[in-house]
Amino acid sequence: MAALVLLLLIAGCTTAAPPETVLAVPAQPQKYAAIVVDASTGKTLFEVNSTAQRYPASLTKMMTLYMLFEALESGRVSKETQIPVSNHAAAQPPTKLRFRRGETIDVDSAIRAMVVKSANDVAVAVGEYLGGGSEEQFAAMMTAKARQLGMTSTHFRNACGLPDDGQVTTARDMAVLGIALQRRFPQHFHYFSESDFMFRGRLVRGHNDMLGRVRGVDGIKTGYIRASGYNIVTSYNADGRHLIVVVMGAQSARQRNDHVEALIQRSLAPMSADAQTRLMYAGQQPAGSALPGVPAPSSSLPGLPAQ
Repeated sequence: MAALVLLLLIAGCTTAAPPETVLAVPAQPQKYAAIVVDASTGKTLFEVNSTAQRYPASLTKMMTLYMLFEALESGRVSKETQIPVSNHAAAQPPTKLRFRRGETIDVDSAIRAMVVKSANDVAVAVGEYLGGGSEEQFAAMMTAKARQLGMTSTHFRNACGLPDDGQVTTARDMAVLGIALQRRFPQHFHYFSESDFMFRGRLVRGHNDMLGRVRGVDGIKTGYIRASGYNIVTSYNADGRHLIVVVMGAQSARQRNDHVEALIQRSLAPMSADAQTRLMYAGQQPAGSALPGVPAPSSSLPGLPAQ
């Protein structure tokens, strides 16, 4: 009888409340947004502010690349097509490859320049080329494509992601775009795993330090402007698990990458679905007032089955 009572007491203790974890967030609440999605099922594994509007910064180039990949598939361009660089494109602020007006870049190099270097001059040149000479027209095409993909809260105003008050997105929409790039263009997705490339005889290095840091990470894109903070969309694909992780608003690239790694580990942990997560934002102390818990979400992204 004593043994039975002891077992019942232990059972009661283990089922009384789910475990709680504290997750450090390297951002202020008004800038932070994040989502982790199982890319195989569409199930949302973690989300905070995932539908709140944020500035995409150079995550914008994911859509510019989507449009360029579509042009490749349709035969409108080939990888050898030379894209002219206008005065407007050449005048974009860094990061860029520093073209002069009248120079050209082939499509294959343009893809690598946008993925690896996040080159603003190249992104604008591509936008002008695909938009019939108008970056504004191309931005309207990007927004229309976003709606087709189920990105309900994204508006594009330029091809590169430089500051514009009207250029907004959400973490959820960026996850939709990341999954769409992988599913629609698997033959081109290898570009997103490249960390450098050769251009005109010199090695151009990239910004995505998640590549090679975590086994299974195979892309996708980073972004930063002052108004947005440090953003990233990351693809993890290993051991039968495929995740898309979006983090927006971090205070530094290093802290952002640490946070992405923590979210990957959390999402792969067997007990993570049952754990209650308490967020500790930048500047807050562990002993401070209770922070809002994050319930285990169950929503799915458009075009993917719920589970």
